[in-house]
Amino acid sequence: MGTLFLVATPIGNLGDISQRAIDTLRNADIVACEDTRQTLKLLTHFGIQKPLTSYHDFNEREKAIELAGRIENGEVIAMVSDAGTPAISDPGFRLVRLCRERGIHVVSIPGANAAITALSASGLPSDQFLFVGFLPPRKSARREHLETLRTFHGTLIFYEGPHRIQAALEDIQDVFGDREACIGRELTKLHEEYLFGKLSEVRQRVKELGEFVIVVGGFTGTDDAAPRELTRESVLRTLGISRNQLYDLFFKK
Repeated sequence: MGTLFLVATPIGNLGDISQRAIDTLRNADIVACEDTRQTLKLLTHFGIQKPLTSYHDFNEREKAIELAGRIENGEVIAMVSDAGTPAISDPGFRLVRLCRERGIHVVSIPGANAAITALSASGLPSDQFLFVGFLPPRKSARREHLETLRTFHGTLIFYEGPHRIQAALEDIQDVFGDREACIGRELTKLHEEYLFGKLSEVRQRVKELGEFVIVVGGFTGTDDAAPRELTRESVLRTLGISRNQLYDLFFKK
């Protein structure tokens, strides 16, 4: 039986890759990756020539079965994401779980991770934290999810892209209140930037460019959030009725 290696790759600066990661990629029979074009650039930079196979959100379920079978037949497979550690807000979970269920040897090669990088540089408490990852794209679902996290006492870590960063920060402040936060942008890259301060302050300084890590202080024991608008969704949940029933109740004669 072969082995599945989970290989962390740089999140920006190529100098952050470890020698162990390079050696693992060189010794693998095949490299499973999100985007073959992106991974080819990485391998070419380090003079590594290996067959590549795509493994991403849209084929993860079927591909996991195929790759697990190949490992059982003796192949050594290295799995990478486009950046950072595989299976952390990236494809990989299903293959790792399937390998565990089948008794296949799994080895994680540690390396870069955007969440930990931002947390360590944030200046916010790191003794207890919760990695949330990406929030739901829809506003109502996003705010509902944030409500479940509002009273968590540890530091919270979110990922967000440039197109939703302002909307996400607005909802975080509305639900959590004006807490301390540190926003990391384009970590380890040429235009790396950290913004630290109250959410109301950093929101005004955010550039909608690049990938973001949002680190937010935890609940301090009091509800410091501003009075929140009673949304239609929260009314429906509280009353336990449908939208049509709510309309009939107030407007239908």
